Amino acid sequence: MKSWIRRIGVLFVSVLIVFVVGGMVLPTKYSLSRTIEIQAKPEAIHAYVGDLKKWDVWAPWKEEDPEIVTTYGEITSGVGANQSWMDREGGGSLILTMSSPEKGIAYDLFFDQGKYQCKSAMLYKSLAENMTKVTWSMQGDMNMPILGGYLAMTMDSMIGTMFERGLSKLKSQVEQR
Repeated sequence: MKSWIRRIGVLFVSVLIVFVVGGMVLPTKYSLSRTIEIQAKPEAIHAYVGDLKKWDVWAPWKEEDPEIVTTYGEITSGVGANQSWMDREGGGSLILTMSSPEKGIAYDLFFDQGKYQCKSAMLYKSLAENMTKVTWSMQGDMNMPILGGYLAMTMDSMIGTMFERGLSKLKSQVEQR
């Protein structure tokens, strides 16, 4: 019986060592993006993307957490527009750092009282007279000891699916007009 317990103990310690060492060597930086083509000019898309108050009609966040509470800053469109939110994960905030009806937006995101920050953008590229490619991207660093690398590996699958849903809703909203 002691031999069996000892083997389980050795196995547990071995798995724990592999987990810790793996977490220490995995890259903590992540980058993801999703793209969709929308039958509209960039300016028509920007009407929904460039004004934070219009994000509720296309952004996927409320589907994930219907009780999310958003507070808008004094400015809701253009450079400097900002908002904060509280959700079951704790909340966060964002501020637009670039806003162009022809090119798109860029913004800084802050989570966990600013402990984690990432950069995000929704960029437009005209493909034809009435067709625009929209790319939603996010880059950051999960600078957490041991767990950061594991979390960075999951960002594409976790956030990417939300970006896909949001872009699809954005396409519907813009093309319905």
